[in-house]
Amino acid sequence: MAAALEASVETVLADADLLGRTIDTFVMAQLRPEVAMTSRRLRIHHLRTKAGREEIDILIELPGGKLMAIEIKASATPSARDAKHLRWLRDRFPDRFVAGAVLHTGPDVIRLDESILAIPICAFWGPA
Repeated sequence: MAAALEASVETVLADADLLGRTIDTFVMAQLRPEVAMTSRRLRIHHLRTKAGREEIDILIELPGGKLMAIEIKASATPSARDAKHLRWLRDRFPDRFVAGAVLHTGPDVIRLDESILAIPICAFWGPA
């Protein structure tokens, strides 16, 4: 994405919006083939309410209609506020919501809620 925009690393890092969009694109580009290769029938969605008040970056629909939700943040210090839309989804669909995650750029796994964790992006796609 950055190459298509002819944006340098410095340009991306200096622009918070562009950095966030770049990280979102990276996560989705990594996640799509992994979901396609799983033996389970999973569907990936992006959710934004009609009014635009709530938005979920990645909504994974599991067999049986169960839901996992992911927010992606270009922040190394996630907080409970970063999970507000995940909590909204959980409260709206309590029987379907399995878990939520806030993927972030920091090093630590943080429990934000009983069913929501903040997880470093590198935990998924970093060195083993």
